[in-house]
Amino acid sequence: MLLSFSQKEKDSTGIDLKESPFIVTDSILTKKEIDPLRPSKAAFYSAILPGLGQAYNKKYWKIPIVWGAIGTSIYFYSRNDKQYDRYRDAYKRRLAGFKDDEFYDLISDDGLIRAQEQFRKNKELSLLVTLGFYALNILDANIDAHLLQFNVDENLSLSPHYQYNQLENTGDLGLTLNYKF
Repeated sequence: MLLSFSQKEKDSTGIDLKESPFIVTDSILTKKEIDPLRPSKAAFYSAILPGLGQAYNKKYWKIPIVWGAIGTSIYFYSRNDKQYDRYRDAYKRRLAGFKDDEFYDLISDDGLIRAQEQFRKNKELSLLVTLGFYALNILDANIDAHLLQFNVDENLSLSPHYQYNQLENTGDLGLTLNYKF
C-alpha cells in the first residue's frame, strides 16, 4: 500500500517527502532509485540558460543570485567598454589633428593612453568575472543535483560521545563514525 499525501509536504517524522531519498510504503522506508543523469542534466540546463539548472533542482531562491551576479558583471563589462571607446576615439581624433574632442583641455595625450589601458584592463577583468560566474552557475547546479541524491539513512551516522574514565577520574570526549553494511 503506497501512502499518498495531497497537500501535506512532510510526514509525521518531519521528513520532507519531496526531497527525501526514501519512499514510504506500508510504514516501511525504501530507498528511491538514483538517477545518474540528473547532475549532468542540471549542468546542461544551466549551460543553456543560467539559472535553469537551479530551477531543475527546485532551488528557485538561487536563480536571482545567479542572474544578479552574471548581470552585474555584464553591466560592468559594457560600462568599461563604452568608457574605453570614448577615450580611444578622443585619442584617435587628436592623432588625426582635430582639437575638438571632449577631453581636449582636460587630459593630455599620455592621460588618454593611460585611461584607455585602465578601461581595457577593467573590461577584460569584467569579462573574466562574467565567465567565472557562468562556470560557477553550472558547477553549482551539478553539485546540488549530486547532493539531492546523497544517501542520508541510518546506515551512516556521525555522533559525538562522552565517556567517563574511572581509572584516571577524567572524561573522554570523542566522535563516533558508524557505517553499517
